[in-house]
Amino acid sequence: MRRAVRFTLLFCLAAGLALAEENAGGEGHLQMWKWANFLLLAGGLGYLMAKTLPPLFAARTQSITKDMVESQRIHKEADERAAEVERRLAAIDTEIAALRAESREETTAEAERLAKHTAAEVARIQAQAEREIGDAGKDARLELKRYTAGITIDLAAQKIRARMTPATEDRLIRGFMRALK
Repeated sequence: MRRAVRFTLLFCLAAGLALAEENAGGEGHLQMWKWANFLLLAGGLGYLMAKTLPPLFAARTQSITKDMVESQRIHKEADERAAEVERRLAAIDTEIAALRAESREETTAEAERLAKHTAAEVARIQAQAEREIGDAGKDARLELKRYTAGITIDLAAQKIRARMTPATEDRLIRGFMRALK
């Protein structure tokens, strides 16, 4: 690119000199300086542009390329995330149905467990009540026997006291003494 700029600069300088010789005169001389000034300005601008623009364009191209690569990476990640979300959304109905079925099974199992537990508790309470009733019946029968025995003994004691005379008492005491000897 530098060669092209130099060649263009030399060509413009040669064209300007040729024009200047052709117009050799008072007004032509001024015209020649205008052309020389224009060529000098154009050459300087061309030189500055040739020196600064290529690195600027290269940096800008590199920046654009980097941004494009980054945007492609981000776009790819976004597509992957969107695919993951769509996959999850597609599977969510299945997951909800599975959770509902699992919940129903757990509810049924819990109800059965509670029914078994309740039946076992009822049987235990009933057995305990029967034992307590049986024990209370035994206690009542024993109490009744004691009471009856007490009344019987009292009646017998009353009968014996009623039949007991001083002569009977003496006979009993003598018989007891003989048994002791």
